[in-house]
Order: sequence, then C-alpha cells, then structure tokens
Amino acid sequence: MPHAQLIEEPAVFVLDKREAAEIAELITWLLTAFPHAEGSYFHHAVTLHSHDLPERLRSFLLTMRSQENVAAFAISGFSVDDGVIGPTPHGWGSQPDPSSTSAEITWLSLCGSVLGDLFGWATQQDGTIVHDIAPARQDEHSQVGSSSSELLWWHTEEAFHPLKCDYLGLLCLRNPGRVATTFASMQGVELPVKTREVLFERRFLILPDDSHLTQHYDQGWPAGKEGRLLATARERIDRMNRDPQRVALLSGDFESPYLSVDPFYMKVGDDDPEAHEAFHMLCDALERQLREIVLSPGMVLFIDNYRAVHGRKPFRARYDGTDRWLKRINITRDLRKSRAYRMASDSRVIY
Repeated sequence: MPHAQLIEEPAVFVLDKREAAEIAELITWLLTAFPHAEGSYFHHAVTLHSHDLPERLRSFLLTMRSQENVAAFAISGFSVDDGVIGPTPHGWGSQPDPSSTSAEITWLSLCGSVLGDLFGWATQQDGTIVHDIAPARQDEHSQVGSSSSELLWWHTEEAFHPLKCDYLGLLCLRNPGRVATTFASMQGVELPVKTREVLFERRFLILPDDSHLTQHYDQGWPAGKEGRLLATARERIDRMNRDPQRVALLSGDFESPYLSVDPFYMKVGDDDPEAHEAFHMLCDALERQLREIVLSPGMVLFIDNYRAVHGRKPFRARYDGTDRWLKRINITRDLRKSRAYRMASDSRVIY
C-alpha cells in the first residue's frame, strides 16, 4: 500500500493575557522614542528589544528557526484597533497617516527580529522595510500582492533572486471577507530520486515578478553612491528579464531540500523534456500539499521561504477603506551576505 502523504498544518502560538499586556507595554515604550516606527535607529532598537518579548514567545520563534520542521507558523492574541489604524490604502504608498499603524509595525518588527534581520528591496515599494499589502485597482488582475480579483499563484518570495528572504512575515490589520492565505510545504513531498536529481540541477529559468518592474518604483535618480547602486539594481532586474540564468529549484539536503519556485514567472525549455516533467511533478506535489489559513486582525504569519510556497485566494475589492490589509516584512538570517548590494553595513535596503 502507498504511504499516506504528510500534510503540514501551520503551528499557532496563542498569547495569554499577561503576555499580550507585556507586549503592549513594550510597544508603547518604544513608540515614545520612535513614533513613526521607521529608520535605522528604530530597527536597531527593535532588534535590541526583541529580547524583551515574553520568553515563551521567543522560545517558540527560535524553535521554529532552529528546527526547520514547520514551514508556516503563526502568532495570535495581539489586538488591532480598527478605528485607530485608519482606512485601508489603495495599494502601497497611499496610507493617509503612516503613523496610525506604528504599533502594528512595531509588533511585526519585534517578532521578525527574533528570526533575523529585516530588509527591503530598492526596486520594490521604494525600498521601504515594512510593506503595505492592500488592493490597488490597476493591479486587480495581476500577480502581485496588490491584486485581488485573480488567484495569487503560490510561489517562493523573490524566487528569482539569490538574496531572497529566509522568512516572509505577514501581519493582518483587516480581513473582513476572511480571504484565505494559501501555503504548501516541502515537508511530506515525495518525489522519485531521479526527479529530485533533475530539480537539483541548473536547468530552469525564473524571471523577476512584476512588483520589481520599472513602473513600480520612482523614476528619480539620487546622486552619488545611492544613484549608482539604484541604476545597477534596475539594470540587474532588466537583465534578469532579458537573459535569465538557469537555476536549480531544489538545494541543500537531498532528503529534505530547500525550494525556489514561482510557476507563473518560470520557463522550462521545450528542448529539455526531462526538466519539464520534473518541474510539473514538483508543482503537482505542492498543489496536493496546498492548505489555507485565514488571518484575523493582529495575527502574524511567518512563512519559511526556503521550505514553503504561499499565495492568496481571489476576492472582490471594494476600495472603500475597509478592504483586506496586511503589513509584510522580509527577513534574512544573514544580512552580511548582501553587503555588496547595500549602501552601508547597517543599511537594510538591497539594491
């Protein structure tokens, strides 16, 4: 008889009342010094004071980080005041008062800092560290976070880039339609040895996703080193679109591999039927693993970007200030490896 396939469910940590009160007090204290919850000094302080989070929560996050046996994990029990955060913006960069969500940004950043260092992309949302994920009318039918009407296909975040994040963090501010986030883990995926061998070889093309295209970031050119880095970053993205290099989809341990895949933005040559078959076997296996989690306000979901893919179910956006709204962060376990792509050693923006 065939073995039953292991389907992974997300691990969920629930804050108790005492822990929630401690966290609220810590956030209030931090916001007396950093009311807008942004900037290098803020992120330094958040990294330092992430050690002041309740011990039980820190233990949970560090266990997820070290053991790598759960690819999606969530934290619930944090309260979001729907009246204070203000209306859902129309896409990114249009929040009327960014400080209205300073407490929520601080909460997400504290949790993320236990797992690693937060960072942003110069070619995505103008280099901001904490992103807004909210529907934009012009992106309704696209494959970016600000889409709505279309299914957001499951994918590895920035699968095309060698500096992709280790973890993706999502904090729900508002989700009135109970729109589901989807995810699938490599845990339990069973593939023939030959198929795995093919997937470990550089035989696949992954293009940059549309959120990094030129029209999605400002056209201004800063002076000096920043301008040179930005020009190089834009050229790099253009080159990845024009002449992508072949990559492997699996890496690391052969029996428990890491994953980089983004089917919507991938090409597999017709001249390589073996790679084509292996790719589709991987996609079919992940599709069978696909699960849903509905985020509620205050809930944080972390996806291990090396061990799982994620996506989102379609929904109908109203653009009336009450639509689904998330905050998103990228986390790396080793910021140093991107030093050649950042302005300074303490900079968190990758060009």
